[in-house]
Amino acid sequence: MSKSTASIPAAKAKMRESSKAAATFRLLLRNRLAVIGLAFIVIWSVLALLAPAIAPYGPNETNTAVKLQAPSAAHWFGTDNFGRDIFSRVLYGAQITIWSGLIAVGISFCVGVPLGGIAAYYGGMLGNIIMRIMDMLLAFPSLVLAMAIAASMGPGLTSAMIAVGIVGVPEFARLMHGQTISLREKEFVEAGRAIGLKDSVILFRHIFPNALAPLMVRVTLGMGFAILTAASLNFLGLGVKPPTAEWGAMISEGRGYIISGDWWIVTFPGLAIATSILGFNLLGDGLRDVLDPRLRSSK
Repeated sequence: MSKSTASIPAAKAKMRESSKAAATFRLLLRNRLAVIGLAFIVIWSVLALLAPAIAPYGPNETNTAVKLQAPSAAHWFGTDNFGRDIFSRVLYGAQITIWSGLIAVGISFCVGVPLGGIAAYYGGMLGNIIMRIMDMLLAFPSLVLAMAIAASMGPGLTSAMIAVGIVGVPEFARLMHGQTISLREKEFVEAGRAIGLKDSVILFRHIFPNALAPLMVRVTLGMGFAILTAASLNFLGLGVKPPTAEWGAMISEGRGYIISGDWWIVTFPGLAIATSILGFNLLGDGLRDVLDPRLRSSK
């Protein structure tokens, strides 16, 4: 068989995958809530990337002459107790928030998925040990566990990202565990064993791609969780150090000024957290509806 003839099935497979992805995207665009969530995510991502060009002031630029000013034409979101422009700080805070969320979810994904797949594929004592460790981690409230991990490592953005990433590992491990159990007896897996493929090849080249859809839903929902947990750690002083602009830390710095009527100091960072989390949650719900045929057929 010539190379050109052998490449025809592969080309057809790629075309089917691309058409399937396009159909999934079209279905997603029909979900209004998912589109709203995607819009929030795109807006915040663009603002984070363009923050140096959009922000009218530096994130740590102080001016005591204009401190605690309400929103105005000069300062759209007002100023804080140091005279720093809150709008500029919110834009720069988006960079840290989105980046820390991506890193944390990446840690959860890269650690949890292999552990869950190995535990389900091999089973036995190894699988029981892995999943019992995951159950132990799930037994603790997420924020409490993240606080304990971050405090043990010392305050800092890196500590916060690692802590949030570790807390999210059990969710990915359990999801991959369930997907692997349902797929390991399928015909294509049996065929792979029959032709002598290694277990690692079967697990990561055949089972993993077929489990990718629910994992992507979990990634999207996990971003919202990671943003909220990271903001909570920064609020408690276990994340970034002052004067770094970060949404949770900004709320922590401004919470003492709510009583005096300076509501804007905490309102706009709070709205930024709320809209970004809402965006990822809406998109995740939309992806789940599109990728789960049972949910589509029930509507």
